[in-house]
Amino acid sequence: MNVGLFGGTFNPPHMAHLVAAESVRDQLRLEKVIFIPAAIPPHKLHERIVPAHHRLQMVKLATGNNPLFEVCDIELRRKGPSYTIDTIRELKKKSPDHVLHFVMGIDLLIDFGGWKSPDKILEECKIVAMNRPGFDLAMVDKDLLLRVEVVNVPSVDISSTSIRRRVQSGRSIKYLVPSSVEEYIRSNSIYL
Repeated sequence: MNVGLFGGTFNPPHMAHLVAAESVRDQLRLEKVIFIPAAIPPHKLHERIVPAHHRLQMVKLATGNNPLFEVCDIELRRKGPSYTIDTIRELKKKSPDHVLHFVMGIDLLIDFGGWKSPDKILEECKIVAMNRPGFDLAMVDKDLLLRVEVVNVPSVDISSTSIRRRVQSGRSIKYLVPSSVEEYIRSNSIYL
């Protein structure tokens, strides 16, 4: 089974996440995409992040109407920073017959050499890099580019940061996030 792994902070999950995941799933003919909220992203150790249970619930709400999307709390159950290599190895143990495709934006691929065990990640799974507004393939190490599959997804310029700012300033987030996520944010007073 060909499976996409789509990790992130999802603080909050938004329409660009969903469009990108569905586009990759469709283009690569993946049988499913698993969304994996990070507990403690190593590159965001000093940022204020909404508690994991809220982010997990928002991802479940955002993906709930797509039967080819799943949500996995594997990183939320593990203590310490969420390292991709640990997650991939644990998922491979559980499902050794799955071919894993780790999906990331080009912006993350630029710094991939600084991740924990980047060569091991490349050995354990296929890396899929998506285009991102403001980032160019020329910014990525040329040797690394030879080892990844680049997928063009529709350019939807929405960021979790801008959504949080809009909520804080009392502005609408309608159509930036699924309506179920918008309602969850409002009813739980998140990002205020």
